[in-house]
Amino acid sequence: MIASDSKERFSNRVEDYVRYRPGYPREVLDVLREGCGLTAESVVADVGSGTGLLTQLFLENGNLVYGVEPNAAMRDAGEQFLEKYPHFCSVAGSAEATTLPDASADFVVAGQAFHWFELNAARAEFIRVLRSGGPGGQGGWVAVIWNERVSDRTAFQREYAALLREYCDDYAKVAETYPQYARLSEFFGRGAFAEKLLPNAQVFDFDGLRGRLLSSSYAPRAGHAKHEPMLAALREIFDRHAVDRRVRFEYQTHVYYGRLEAGG
Repeated sequence: MIASDSKERFSNRVEDYVRYRPGYPREVLDVLREGCGLTAESVVADVGSGTGLLTQLFLENGNLVYGVEPNAAMRDAGEQFLEKYPHFCSVAGSAEATTLPDASADFVVAGQAFHWFELNAARAEFIRVLRSGGPGGQGGWVAVIWNERVSDRTAFQREYAALLREYCDDYAKVAETYPQYARLSEFFGRGAFAEKLLPNAQVFDFDGLRGRLLSSSYAPRAGHAKHEPMLAALREIFDRHAVDRRVRFEYQTHVYYGRLEAGG
């Protein structure tokens, strides 16, 4: 883990997170239908569900979704965001201790929270929660769905990445934990997994870009010595690259999916 308080890192960033973090493309559902047999009847546990961006995708597909979130502020925001969906069930739990019953879900999914999980404990918990669904002791499906910011395709992206390295002291440490093949291979064990890449993007005015930056756990908050200089540098980058007072924030959405094997 990067910090012992990882489950509370976003408590003071919830508003920015809700307003400025990207959602997930609907094509994620197509990938899981084709690769894993997802249907509207599948029961889904979204672990580390946060404010509900990934949960919403499955609710709109008709799924019953357990949103498992350890951070009270994020969980409250998710409950408000998703209150219109009758198939949403909010759960106070974590990846390592979801509190869900044995064999209660067909899919466990995880979004941006995956890199905070303690892998061995989360893996054992997911195996417990998933229904048996395959040969050789395989259970149901796990999908790790991750929006990765494109950092080097344009001058704007390169300068934004340089700003993070200069002003955000935790940025490099957090970035090191983003899902990589070796970490995912360790997590899935002997169970094979596949990956699909999908395009995703946001378009921001300056206030939106500012909010997107401040939604990140590594961005220095107001009162920190680097906070105001960081925002001044952000304004300069925006002014250099905005077209019609907007900049484009591009992502690749990674969809990693596979089964877990008990004892794998």
